[in-house]
Amino acid sequence: MELFDSFSIGLSVLMGWKPILIIVIGVIVGILAGAMPGLSPSTAVALLVPFSYTMEPALALILLTSIYIASNYGGSITAVLINTPGTPSAAVTAMDGYPLTQKGQAGKGLGTALVASTIGGAVGVAILILFAVPLARIALKFSPAAYFALALFGLATVASMSRGNVLKSLLAILFGLMIKNIGIDPISGVSRFTFGSDQLYDGFTLIPALIGLFAVSVVFAKMEDWTGKARIMEKVDNKLPSIKEFMKIKMTILRSSVIGTIIGVFPGAGATIAAFISYDMAKKASKTPEEFGKGSLEGVAAAEGANSSSVGGALVPLLALGIPGSATDAVLLGAFMLHDLVPGPLLFQNNPDIVYGIFCSLILANIIMLAIGVYGNRLFIKVVSVPEAIMYPLILAIAVIGSFAVSGSMFDVAACIGFGVIGWLFKRYGFPVAPIVLGIVLGQMVEENFRRAVMMDGYSIFFTDKLAFVVLVISFLSFVWPLYKSWKHHKAEQLKA
Repeated sequence: MELFDSFSIGLSVLMGWKPILIIVIGVIVGILAGAMPGLSPSTAVALLVPFSYTMEPALALILLTSIYIASNYGGSITAVLINTPGTPSAAVTAMDGYPLTQKGQAGKGLGTALVASTIGGAVGVAILILFAVPLARIALKFSPAAYFALALFGLATVASMSRGNVLKSLLAILFGLMIKNIGIDPISGVSRFTFGSDQLYDGFTLIPALIGLFAVSVVFAKMEDWTGKARIMEKVDNKLPSIKEFMKIKMTILRSSVIGTIIGVFPGAGATIAAFISYDMAKKASKTPEEFGKGSLEGVAAAEGANSSSVGGALVPLLALGIPGSATDAVLLGAFMLHDLVPGPLLFQNNPDIVYGIFCSLILANIIMLAIGVYGNRLFIKVVSVPEAIMYPLILAIAVIGSFAVSGSMFDVAACIGFGVIGWLFKRYGFPVAPIVLGIVLGQMVEENFRRAVMMDGYSIFFTDKLAFVVLVISFLSFVWPLYKSWKHHKAEQLKA
């Protein structure tokens, strides 16, 4: 009864045209920000925080959370259409979304991303509502050793990205980890591999690296193969996948949504790690794993279901305990304080209208996002029909603008171009690019938690901490099992020959 009363209060906040209009504006801004490389969810929310100062606290936070949840879907639009992930987590979506576009099935890629994002967002909000306080308490009990094990489990997904050559994927992920080591040591404060350059003290920023590896590398590859002739592409459809196709991937969407929410609860894990781990699990559970990376609807659904549901998970520690679960949540924490609100258990008691107003607005934001996405697909799809002579210079321009927008630095632009060259060379010689991103994303989490665990309890902690030990064993099996299957398949092929 108490929960029903609380939701009645939350629904009362949404009564009237103003809250509805604010949610619609938030969703549209979020989608556009997510689709624009360089404007991550945290950047989009941060840009709108000053405008929320004069608004009522409930309406201000409804606006910001609507932007937050919609921007995760927005990143999939450019990832699917032009292989340019608008957000870091959309890099996983691009692995199968862009091949669908190349096959002339961009509508299926966008449709799957939209539906998976909507369901994922709804599952994340449902779990947030039901388990906010209990899940937050569990996450706080994670030791540095357990966090290291979780990050290592994320790295173990490299075996699923190998497409037949685990060694090349392993080298790519080691390269990503090496890149993450550039800058100031997070514990000792010593500079590493900076070569005396002030620009490298903070290392390479993720967004320029991401844009370079995925988008600029494609431009360079096209320049190398340029013939001067107009491309011949079959008619690109703008239809959503059929009901039958959605039914085939329903379990993938639900499983990924739960995984994304759970991983989102752990502070610092975030949507990108959730998307990689969910993608790996989807591939392991799939009846057609060979289609992953070549235009699999399951791959798109796994990535988008996880990254959208992670929003609900990340809001758990923020609302229940006042601990930001991601960079965007850190910005939201600042917005709460700007309106003299302190997230935590007392917020549920003293300001139920704020908390349950946010819950109800997130549900409505998902519905509005679905409606805008369905009608917007026809508009988004027109990007594919742009001639290559215009398309690729435009992608390069967007990459430069997006990289510069991160911190207003020409160094980031140069880094973007540099990573574009690296991505082009890696692809040319058969090395996958996604593991590099995985190494960069997880590098700091792996290093910091490993060193803290060892300094606090010694190496034995990885055996005495039961949770860390179990996750480490699962990580080992996740890496070894694909190797074993590959060896077994190779052996069978030899016997046939």
